Amino acid sequence: MELQEPTPEALQRKLYFLLEQLQDMARELPPKYQMRVPIELLSGLANCLLNDTIFEIVKGLMEIQHVTEKHLFQQRLQVINKHTLEIQKMINNTTDPQQQDLQKALLLSRHKEEMKQTDMKLIMQLDQKVSDQQVTLEKAGVPGFFVTNKPIEIKVQMYLLDFILRLSKMDVPHSVC
Repeated sequence: MELQEPTPEALQRKLYFLLEQLQDMARELPPKYQMRVPIELLSGLANCLLNDTIFEIVKGLMEIQHVTEKHLFQQRLQVINKHTLEIQKMINNTTDPQQQDLQKALLLSRHKEEMKQTDMKLIMQLDQKVSDQQVTLEKAGVPGFFVTNKPIEIKVQMYLLDFILRLSKMDVPHSVC
């Protein structure tokens, strides 16, 4: 069976539906974010979502992010486990309670610093993932996406991603009606 091109009327209906849904979602945002999501941005986003490719890109990015987060969490757990084993080994190898307390204090101090370094490294990797996502969506032509590290702009982009994901789960009017 050959896929038919949607009629201009069907595309228009889909565009109006998407725009209406996006406006409803934007109205639910806290006021400080509502003003950062003007009608022009929503209209551009609705137009961009006429092509289902953007939905697929966002779903793919979300899957990659979940895998990355799981991997980073596992790395963090490995460090915690290593620390627990080091303390247990020290306790098993040290009989003098005063010596044990001193060594434990030194280990805990070192572990705290090592955990801080690990967490900073993991956060940098997450920040890089955010940047990669911004580049991908900007290259795909999704309005509102550009590389930034400003928290308020990232939050707006997170809201836009949420809108796209919510729309991807809706029964959007398609093609020939």
